[in-house]
Amino acid sequence: MSTKVERIILAGFGGQGILFLGKVLAETGMQAGKNVSWIPSYGPEMRGGTANCTVILSENEIASPMVTVPDTVIAMNRPSVAKFNLRIKAGGMLMYNSSLIERQEFRDDIRLVEIPASDIAEELGNPRVANLVMAGAYAKFSNLFTYEDLRETLPKLMPANKKDMVEINMAALEKGFNYVQEKKYMFGRYVYSVFKGI
Repeated sequence: MSTKVERIILAGFGGQGILFLGKVLAETGMQAGKNVSWIPSYGPEMRGGTANCTVILSENEIASPMVTVPDTVIAMNRPSVAKFNLRIKAGGMLMYNSSLIERQEFRDDIRLVEIPASDIAEELGNPRVANLVMAGAYAKFSNLFTYEDLRETLPKLMPANKKDMVEINMAALEKGFNYVQEKKYMFGRYVYSVFKGI
């Protein structure tokens, strides 16, 4: 992943908080002093299909907010992998919700990071925070903002009528970040693999 720019496509079912996840990453980048763009999809796919948005984080000015070849795809469901995984640049990353997406024969020229986001959210007592589990996990890989930046930004984005959700949302961030940190990910040439049983 370039240290200068991170181009991200985030996708999942409508109702999985994909657009909010994109806002969280974009706002965190902005708070960290980076140039950002966030473009949501409001098309018919929002009604039960694949909702998606794009985020760009950059140290330099952003020439175009369009993301056609992402550095990273964050996929919350199987249709999202099918729709976007072929667009990822060689050497890029697919971070996917392994609670809902079975391991399969993915491309061998991208990094794979599997996060059981829905299972972790269920353990926390609220399946709706799976998106924030993924946010915490992504913070471990970003070169343009830190986990501390993310923790500082998230409470500012919570609407007044959802302030009671701050605690569980912060817990979801922590669980996602720690999941990546505690797993023994190793770099292959391009692919992250997990040592099972460790």
